[in-house]
Amino acid sequence: MSISDWSNLTLHLEETLTGALGHYLDNWRRNISAAAKAVDKTLEEENFRDVVLYLVVMIGMLAFIVVAILVSTVKSKRREHSNDPYHQYIKEEWTAQDRRLEGVIALEETGAGS
Repeated sequence: MSISDWSNLTLHLEETLTGALGHYLDNWRRNISAAAKAVDKTLEEENFRDVVLYLVVMIGMLAFIVVAILVSTVKSKRREHSNDPYHQYIKEEWTAQDRRLEGVIALEETGAGS
């Protein structure tokens, strides 16, 4: 083989590889664009505008429920449950203790305690 044959072979190899690569990239680009068109068509068929409205309504309802639970919990904790038996027990003990203290102070003032 002479040098001209080698250069010819290199040119043929370059043209063949360039053509194959170009053919592959053209097919790949067509496949990508066809897939993109199919996705665009599917998205156009779907109606996503109503999805945003649906999400806003659902999140709003959830927020309303959470706020209502929080407010009712806070209000129930702030109220004094005067009918609660434990509350009545504490109230009676404190008033009894106050009465005993008043009796002791009255006895000390009159001098009956000495």
